[in-house]
Amino acid sequence: MAGKTPYDEKFAELLVKNGIKPKIAKTLAYLKERDEVKSIEIERDTGLRQPEVSIAIQFLRKKGWVKKRDIKKQGKGRPVHAYRLAQPISKIIGEIEAERKKMIEDLETNLRELKKYS
Repeated sequence: MAGKTPYDEKFAELLVKNGIKPKIAKTLAYLKERDEVKSIEIERDTGLRQPEVSIAIQFLRKKGWVKKRDIKKQGKGRPVHAYRLAQPISKIIGEIEAERKKMIEDLETNLRELKKYS
């Protein structure tokens, strides 16, 4: 990982410009740079709060972009969760691209329909 930051800020910024919410973008950019992390690491290194990380991870898991693994703790208590990308970042970017292109096509169709009224 290049630079001083714990995640690729430029990548996160580009994700946001392409419709990904900022906290989700930060989380994805952080995961892109690592094999597997615990949510506490994401919180610490991105400056996000625990609920923000939980919401971001939930979204990323629902999209099928992130996998969760439970790590049993010794003794009592809830297991710790570890996260990693479920597919290559290139595939994730491809899905984002397809979604954005579909959105553009829909906008162009709507504009053509709107122009019929002029």
